[in-house]
Amino acid sequence: MGQMIGSRIWGVGTAIPDRVVTNHDLATMMETSDEWIVERTGIRERHWVEDGSGVGASDLGVQAAYKALDMAGVKKEEIDLIIFATLSPDHDFPGCAPIVQTKMGLAPIACLDIRQQCTGFVYGLSVADAFIKAGAYKRILLIGGEVHSAGLDRTTKGRDVTVLFGDAAGAVIVGPTDDPERRIVSYHLHADGAGALDLCVERPGCVATPRFSRQDFEEGKHFPKMNGKKVFRNAVTRMPEVVFEALLANGLNISDIKLVLPHQANLRINEKVQQLLGLPDDKIFNNIQKFGNTTAATIPLLMSDALAAGRIQPKDLLCLVAFGAGYTWGSLLLRW
Repeated sequence: MGQMIGSRIWGVGTAIPDRVVTNHDLATMMETSDEWIVERTGIRERHWVEDGSGVGASDLGVQAAYKALDMAGVKKEEIDLIIFATLSPDHDFPGCAPIVQTKMGLAPIACLDIRQQCTGFVYGLSVADAFIKAGAYKRILLIGGEVHSAGLDRTTKGRDVTVLFGDAAGAVIVGPTDDPERRIVSYHLHADGAGALDLCVERPGCVATPRFSRQDFEEGKHFPKMNGKKVFRNAVTRMPEVVFEALLANGLNISDIKLVLPHQANLRINEKVQQLLGLPDDKIFNNIQKFGNTTAATIPLLMSDALAAGRIQPKDLLCLVAFGAGYTWGSLLLRW
């Protein structure tokens, strides 16, 4: 190998629970309908783990990790860092990365959990890229995994949020490369905490004593809440903005991008983003219709589907872009 100039994704893997929950299924739990959900979100079904199964984000992450290792042709013993992105960890603490390390029977390697929600995978790739370029690690396992279903309000009160989310995990193996035509090109990350409470779970939380009370439970503060209109407005502003930022930083035009892989929060958001970017249908890829919003798992899941559909070829310029709670948002350019 010549001089190392960057990092690239060597393998991708996913894990999707077998249980399919359709919009019609949700209509038996709350006041909603297939028509209502599809019109507002584009989602027709999502996958949830079986209730009471004990399957957590770490379990799905392990399944995805082995598939990514297989595609990359990398042995698990070669992994020297695990990064796990999630908003639905197995436990408040410790994080999922050390749990994955133990479940995979790995040596006491470094483990890192990040909490950037829907932007978690983009942030995670930026961290992996920086570590590879610094020469600190050579084979990084990055996982985005979620088990949302365990924390959703399945009544009419929680309908606006609950219909959006699914369970899944996606994993990639990131390693060094000296090929300028197959590497992570750049990333562009942002956050604005002024919108932090527009999409959040208030309790349990250590800003309160006790951190979770009976009153909190009765008020449903342990369920996610969202200011949908404000989140929508910010997403359709920030996502195109950060794509153009990436293009400007690299002296590129939107026509240079082969495929945009946007976070899958709401198909209506992505349709607006597509319009604002001036993208034809063959330059954007969505799969929210069958998976819903799987947060940190969304982009690797999307990448895997796009590869299977033949929409990604070697050396293609891809743009990953996401917006989520925090608020956090970012874009990442890579040459596949």
